[in-house]
Amino acid sequence: MLLRSLLLRRSNGRSPPTLTPFPPLRTLSTSGQTLTPPPPPPPPPPPPPPSSASEKEFRKYAGYAALALFSGAATYFSFPFPENAKHKKAQIFRYAPLPEDLHTVSNWSGTHEVQTRNFNQPETLADLESLVKESHEKKNRIRPVGSGLSPNGIGLSRSGMVNLALMDKVLEVDKEGKRVRVQAGIRVQELVDAIKEYNLTLQNFASIREQQIGGIVQVGAHGTGARLPPIDEQVIGMKLVTPGKGTIELSKEKDPELFYLARCGLGGLGVVAEVTLQCVERQELVEHTYVSNLDEIKKNHKKLLSTNKHVKYLYIPYTDTVVVVTCNPVSKWSGVPKDKPKYTRDEALKHVRDLYRESIVKYSRVQESSKKSLDSREPDVNELSFTELRDKLIALDPLNDVHVGKVNQAEAEFWKKSEGYRVGWSDEILGFDCGGQQWVSETCFPAGTLAKPSMKDLEYIEQLKELIEKEAIPAPSPIEQRWTSRSKSPMSPAFSTAEDDIFSWVGIIMYLPTADPRQRKDITDEFFHYRHLTQAKLWDQYSAYEHWAKIEIPKDKEELEALQERLRKRFPVDAYNKARRELDPNRILSNNMVEKLFPVSNTA
Repeated sequence: MLLRSLLLRRSNGRSPPTLTPFPPLRTLSTSGQTLTPPPPPPPPPPPPPPSSASEKEFRKYAGYAALALFSGAATYFSFPFPENAKHKKAQIFRYAPLPEDLHTVSNWSGTHEVQTRNFNQPETLADLESLVKESHEKKNRIRPVGSGLSPNGIGLSRSGMVNLALMDKVLEVDKEGKRVRVQAGIRVQELVDAIKEYNLTLQNFASIREQQIGGIVQVGAHGTGARLPPIDEQVIGMKLVTPGKGTIELSKEKDPELFYLARCGLGGLGVVAEVTLQCVERQELVEHTYVSNLDEIKKNHKKLLSTNKHVKYLYIPYTDTVVVVTCNPVSKWSGVPKDKPKYTRDEALKHVRDLYRESIVKYSRVQESSKKSLDSREPDVNELSFTELRDKLIALDPLNDVHVGKVNQAEAEFWKKSEGYRVGWSDEILGFDCGGQQWVSETCFPAGTLAKPSMKDLEYIEQLKELIEKEAIPAPSPIEQRWTSRSKSPMSPAFSTAEDDIFSWVGIIMYLPTADPRQRKDITDEFFHYRHLTQAKLWDQYSAYEHWAKIEIPKDKEELEALQERLRKRFPVDAYNKARRELDPNRILSNNMVEKLFPVSNTA
């Protein structure tokens, strides 16, 4: 399976940096022969006079030589080298090989990684039920993990995991009712492809299509469109395999309270085995991309939210550019727009390519390396996509706000020359090239109603951009802003009892365009500084809460306690923990993140 290869990387493909504390000892030798100390001189005639300084020196160095000879022999016979070892260069450090049964699982951005011997992939519902029952009896942890795409690694656990990649079938399609029942391990793109023939598709999509249905629902993922809810609202029924109560079926008719709680259950209430989704008719969309600015957006914001089925804004820090992307059914346009792009792809990329060429020269001088040697290692700039160029530009100086600002300005020029229309099916159009590996924080907060937007969403962005410039944060583009209607799942960040409420989702990022560990650490430190500033200045003011797949656990004890208390103000933590105690009394479906976010008292 594709997903198995995505998730599982055997130890022979990647090993952790386990370093030996000291270089291996080597026997002193000349021409392949072991050195031996010189023979001692003949003994002095009796009676022996008091030891002279020269004799003391001789005994000292003779002892050193004997010690070296003994150590070399001990090293040789304790750690024998293969026959060809003497023809190879000595290596000071070696990576210790991992056992064959140890699986390494990381998230897409490589920001979270675990190794475990307990990685399970059941193929049938009966296999899953047997696994959960046995693990419950033995108190072995099997944390549910989907495609491993969550930026915060919410599904990872060293103690053990269960992945449903092999349970990926479409079980039933109700064409008239526009409903589909699937195994939870099916990926979004696989599902969409499978139900095309019934002229059905999903109501909305997140930015990418590789998520498993069980995972995308459990973390409260979302697309964009102020009239469209988060993806958990598409779930009208689910089958949950629980350690405490076995397999249970939930819907708004069967135990509605637990159903709504479990729809966005973070994998902590049971393993989602099957999901029934309410679909919509498949349709073509017209995507319109154009450039505006915040002043113009303020004038048209209410109209943009209410008249477009899908809409999002992409803000570019250190510029006044706002990229507006709207998507609507082709029928609304009375046909396909005939407008042709004003610029070719090469013309749109010219400013970015020019900046890259200039930056390569500039930074090669700083690094005292010739342009020729750099060029020999670099791919043809004309073959790189926009996101690849952006990654390479940022990698040159990722923490320099002036440099990142220039990259952002080049991106603004790219978007100005990329305005136009695109037509395609919803599953093709609603995706978004997020760029390379990255740190991301996304918050969700109320933004009024569709009839009367509060404008708090735009105020949030204004304050965020001011904060970036005041603190000289090397913030890359874009800051992405999307909207959804409310969710009836109480654990969703967009939960509301008011049907007309809308919510804004704002994502900030920092790219990790390099494999160099030191540079990645520096970027990570800067990102968490950036995130901390937004938290301190904005979150409480706007009642903003992080996306469950993007929340990070504080290392500081007081900060963790403050986060736990803050979550209690927004979410039904007591009800969630009560359900966990009933459905998973041994907490085999939990992990370190869930335990720290929602600590459970054993006496409660």
